[in-house]
Amino acid sequence: MKNAFRNRWVKVAAQAVVLAALIVGVVSYVGASKTLAVTVDGETQSVTTFGSTVSDALAASDIEVADRDEVTPALDAAIEDGTEISVNRHKSVELVVDGEQRTVGTTGVTVADVLAQLGLEKDADVSEGIDMELASLSSAIEIQTPKDITFVVGGEDEKFTTTATTVEEALAEAEVQVGDDDIVGPKDLSTEVRDGMKIRVIRVSTETRSETKAIAHEVKKVNDSSIDKGETKVETKGKNGERELTHEVVLHNGEVESSKLVADEVVTEPVTEVVKVGTRVEEKAATSSSSSSSSSSSSGGGTTASGPNSGTWAALAKCESGGNWSINTGNGYYGGLQFSASSWAAVGGTQYAPLPHQATPSQQIAAAERLRANGGWGHWPSCSAKLGLR
Repeated sequence: MKNAFRNRWVKVAAQAVVLAALIVGVVSYVGASKTLAVTVDGETQSVTTFGSTVSDALAASDIEVADRDEVTPALDAAIEDGTEISVNRHKSVELVVDGEQRTVGTTGVTVADVLAQLGLEKDADVSEGIDMELASLSSAIEIQTPKDITFVVGGEDEKFTTTATTVEEALAEAEVQVGDDDIVGPKDLSTEVRDGMKIRVIRVSTETRSETKAIAHEVKKVNDSSIDKGETKVETKGKNGERELTHEVVLHNGEVESSKLVADEVVTEPVTEVVKVGTRVEEKAATSSSSSSSSSSSSGGGTTASGPNSGTWAALAKCESGGNWSINTGNGYYGGLQFSASSWAAVGGTQYAPLPHQATPSQQIAAAERLRANGGWGHWPSCSAKLGLR
């Protein structure tokens, strides 16, 4: 009986030892394991490990890390229960920045991370939402950076900052209205906007302008036998007319660029001035005339005469032209005896020369004799009167 009790006690003691060992093992297991939070590119999972470093924890979770991946804390950092581990995979992201394609390597998770990495997080225009995860991208991220440009509108400068891609978009963003006739430079509105660019808008307008101008009146001379030769009388006073000119004027920024005459209308017709010119002459000094005629005829049928320095004709030439038989002052009278071209032709003077001052003194006197024979000394009213010839 006593042996049976002892054997039973030994058996209980052995069981107690085994139980104690089991309890110690469980306590040791629980004390050695750690529960961690591991986040990979924004996705978090719970990991239990007996390891002592970040590397151990990742290995226990079958999470492989490449050289350019970003791990926080570092792989050799010690861990404890509750440690949070972050793994951001290195990835290549396609971008189009201001029209230029680029590939950027990043360990960021969202579009905002890439913008921050490039220093473009302020004021840039981005095709995707900044909170979008990079893993969700299906196309390149288009980014327009802010550009400082200058609008020169109507001659006035205005600074402007824009993320517009083209000139047309920049004009719309700045609310610059462009008229159908306005001129924009660059002319091609699809031109890409560049930093420091100047966009010019010339305001073009068209208006009609009118002005009046005088129309000079003409002067008409009419021979009048009731008026002494050498005298004139205004029968009708001349008056200038008036015309209205209409121009189509093109203005650039308010300044005249071009002008085109579109209408020319006579408002008031000019009035021609009519001047009566006296032709009346009186026969006087018949004796002097007779002697002069005799002298002329004795010299060869009127084609020659006494020299210009003697006689009645020389005296008359002295009075009319200062004795200059070749004078031509441009007043319409020529030679020593101051013939008009019409009178010269009427008495046949052109047989000697086209105009009186081109003929010799004798030829001029011969022509004058024929003129005197038809109208007397009145053809030289003033000088013949002074000389007492009439």
